[in-house]
Order: sequence, then structure tokens, then C-alpha cells
Amino acid sequence: MSAPPVNGLLSALVREEALSSDQAKTIQSKAEASEDSLLNTVIAEGVSAATIAAVASKRFGLPLVDLDAIDTSDLPLKLVPEKVLQANMALPLFKRGRRLTVAVADPSDTGAIDGFRFSTNMAIEAVVAEAPKIARLLEEALSDSMDALGDELDDDLSNVEFEREDDEAHDVEDASIQDDVVVKFVTKLLTDAIRKGASDIHIEPYEKQFRVRFRIDGMLTESAKPPANLADRIIARVKVMSRMDISERRIPQDGRIKLKLSKNRSIDFRVNTCPTLFGEKVVLRILDPTSAQLGIDQLGYEPDQKALYMDALDKPYGMILVTGPTGSGKTVSLYTGLNILNSGDRNISTAEDPAEIVVPGINQVNVNPKVGLSFANALRAFLRQDPDVIMVGEIRDLETAEIAIKAAQTGHLVLSTLHTNDAPQTLTRMVNMGVPAYNIASSVSLIIAQRLARRLCNNCRTKESIPDEELRREGFTAEDLAGAPTIYKAVGCDQCTNGYKGRVGIYQVMPVSEAMGRIIMEGGNAMDIADQARKEGIDDLRRSGLKKVLAGVTSLEEINRVTKD
Repeated sequence: MSAPPVNGLLSALVREEALSSDQAKTIQSKAEASEDSLLNTVIAEGVSAATIAAVASKRFGLPLVDLDAIDTSDLPLKLVPEKVLQANMALPLFKRGRRLTVAVADPSDTGAIDGFRFSTNMAIEAVVAEAPKIARLLEEALSDSMDALGDELDDDLSNVEFEREDDEAHDVEDASIQDDVVVKFVTKLLTDAIRKGASDIHIEPYEKQFRVRFRIDGMLTESAKPPANLADRIIARVKVMSRMDISERRIPQDGRIKLKLSKNRSIDFRVNTCPTLFGEKVVLRILDPTSAQLGIDQLGYEPDQKALYMDALDKPYGMILVTGPTGSGKTVSLYTGLNILNSGDRNISTAEDPAEIVVPGINQVNVNPKVGLSFANALRAFLRQDPDVIMVGEIRDLETAEIAIKAAQTGHLVLSTLHTNDAPQTLTRMVNMGVPAYNIASSVSLIIAQRLARRLCNNCRTKESIPDEELRREGFTAEDLAGAPTIYKAVGCDQCTNGYKGRVGIYQVMPVSEAMGRIIMEGGNAMDIADQARKEGIDDLRRSGLKKVLAGVTSLEEINRVTKD
């Protein structure tokens, strides 16, 4: 037999007598003259895909794989950029360590294998499969991904606008992140979160799945499971909107998105990315300015607690401290107070990390330790700017505490937060930080400890029968039980989430009395201060929560979740 006139796959087909030399030359000419691939031209000339696969397997010494016998539900498609999948007749099958097994129809096309190796930075092990089966699975995977998103995009998003994105960010990333379906999906994700009252959005890539969760009423619930191979594109879209460096995936980044829902309403999203084993996790904190404009009556304070807070705000000087864990509503409580004070005759300045809610009329500063702008330095600057009211995002160290106390002692009203479990512990925490006890006693006027509990849905809540003996063990008094109170429990309906809708504050509002000041200066501990608070009729968090149960606002189960140690 004469030497084959062509190389690669055609040469192998000629050697195996699947084609004649003249046929191979004709096919090669047709493929060069057309825009179709050589492989498709061979099949169009009557050579079966099964024959091509068998010849390629034999001549190139690679395993022959029947894709019909392989479970394709967990193909590692997200490891490979979609543009690489679309450009090559190759399908990723398995990942083991740093090796990726890829099914190819034409092993002589080294460009496909090189493209996979470069885009994944992994060692590629090639196997042979029939071209039509590879093409079918690729088409199904890519079209199913977009269809899965498209099915969810029925809402009218025409009125939603975003603050102008950084045009330079688009230049460093593939245009596929601007695909209409991906753009609409991300927009709908943000608007759905707002509509459902979520406080955070978690976008999480895993090895075999990709999920989105919303934190609603303090609890995370799964909202969507987009196709895993679209994870990179969806995350890249969020990063573009947040003005992040989308080419950097190795370190955490911070950004911000501003979404305009209507002429008079805009929502900010504080965005953070964190690299994980299977991609970047993105968390978006939803910052709704309207939450800072809630009236004090909407926060859940009991009448006597509200009166104590208002009295402290009316004082021209002193310190108000709000304490509780992350997510307990401290920021809303502080901004509610600031809005009450925000009038044209007061100079109000805040130092925050970062400023979550923009309020007209208040001078807000983002602390930036990298350039030396700490809470303490911001406070020093405020004191030179003729302030009336100062808000410090958090007292984290002795230096900040001492400057804040000095400001409270020299005719300024200071509001701040600490991370402690209840009001009495706040006083001893400051002593432990190194603040002199006499300064605490003379400057701190009010401490508010708080938690957020889920409100029962009024549409589906039902009465719960609990024996009086058990209720007494939970902390209810004989006076509480004298009138046969009605206790409600969560059920769940189409108007709520697991029987709850919205949240309400649970508070311990403790004025620092002269007796408490003496306890502090005499070296008393948090238990001594708590005993004095009880003597003065101050409800602790548990007691405040039980009052909400008696009022039918929430359930005993929910109060146990947020207040029981």
C-alpha cells in the first residue's frame, strides 16, 4: 500500500481501510474549503462515528468509552470554562486529584487537550468516544444550564437599575458573564431577596452542586440551585457589579452594589468574596436605608423600656451602649436613636466599619486602619469638630473606650456598641478592658442588650397547650399564669416561612443607677449588677422574651432559641 497522503485521523482511517487514499484527500479538501470540522466532514462522507472511534482508539492507543454506559449526571463541567467546552469536541468525564479524564473524538486534535490543560491547570488523560454522543451531551449540558435559569426569570425586571458598573472590569473577563440570562438571573436573585425580606444572600459553590441561600428572619433557607457549571459566570457577574477584580480569585475581596428599585427607593449590597475549595463563595449583606427610618414603636420595646431609651437620648451628654451578638439588630437600634436626634441644630458624627446605612444630615466616616484611620483617631478628629452627638460603631479596645468616655464626660452624647451577652456584663467588660471604674460609673447612662426573635405569622399561628408546671419551669410567674394565658406556636402557611414572618426585638434596657455605680467601684461582678437590676425592676432578656410570648407575638420555642443558655 502506498504511503497515506494525509496525517492525523484521516491517516489512521486510511491505514485501517475505512477510507481510500483518494477519499481522504477529497475529505481534507472539503474540510479546508468549508467552515465545518474535519471530523464532521468525515461523518458526512458516510464513515460511521463508531468506526471513527474504534480506529482512533486502536491507532492512538487510548481507551474506547461508550458514553451511553456512563452516569453523566455528575460531569465535572464547571471545572472547564464554557467557551472551552463550546470550542472543542471534548467532554470532561472524571476528576481524580489533579488529573482530569476527557473524552475526545479525534485524539490527533491536540488543540482540544491543550485547551483543557491550560484552562484547568490539570493533567489531562484522554479517552476516545463517538463524536455525536459527545456533541449531544455537551449541547444538553449547556442548554439545560441556561434553560434552568431561564425558567425562573418570569418577573418583569424592566424597572430595576444598577449604579453604573466599572467599564474597565469587563475588559479582563470573557463576555459570557454578560449573557442576558446570567444578567437577568443575578438581577432577579437580588430583587427576590429584597422582596422576601432577606438580610443576606449566600452564593456557594461546592464540588457537585451550586446553591444560593437567603437569610430570612435570622435563619438561612435554600432559595435556588443553579447549574453547577454556571457558578463561575454567576459569581463573575456579581463581582463585575461590585467593582471587584474579576481576574483575582485567590484572596478575599470587598465591594458594593447599589440597586435602584424606583425613583425614591434604592438598596445597597455590601459584597464579600472568599476563596473556597471549589470556587469563590460570595455573601451579600442587604442594607436597606428604610430599616434605619423605623419608628421606635416598631422595634418591639415595652413602654417602660422605650421611656428609658428616650430619656437617655434627651440628655445632652453621657454614653448609651447597645450590646448583643452579630445580627441582633444593634445597628437599627442605634440609627433609630440617631434619627430621633437628627435635627438641624445638632452636629452628629459617626465612625463605622463600614457605614452600612447612609443617612442625610449625619457626618459618617468609614474607619480604615490601613491608612491609620482607626476608631480612636476618628473620635479624636470628631472632638475637634464641635460635635453634639457621636456614634462609634464598636468599642474594641481601651484607647477607643477611653476617648469615648472622655467625650461623654465633656458634654457630648455618645452612642456605641459592645459584644457582650447582657447589660450587666457590659460594665464588667469595660472594667476588664482597663477602663477605671469611676469613669464608667460617671459616664455610662444606659445599656441596651438585645436579641431578635422571629414573629409568629398571624395567619397560621395556633394555640399551644402547655401544662402550668412546665411553664413555671420556663420562667413564667404565678401572676403570668393567673389569667390562663394563651400561648401560640408556629405552624406554617404560604404567607410565611415555617410559621414566622418578620422579627421583633427582645430587650434588656438598664439605666446605670447610683447603686450600680457603687457596685462597679467596689469591684462587684456582673452577677452583683444583675441582682441590683432585678431589685430595680429591670427585666432581663429572658423575662422580656416571655412577655412577648404572653402577648402572642412569638412562640416559647423561639424565645428558648434566642435567650436560653
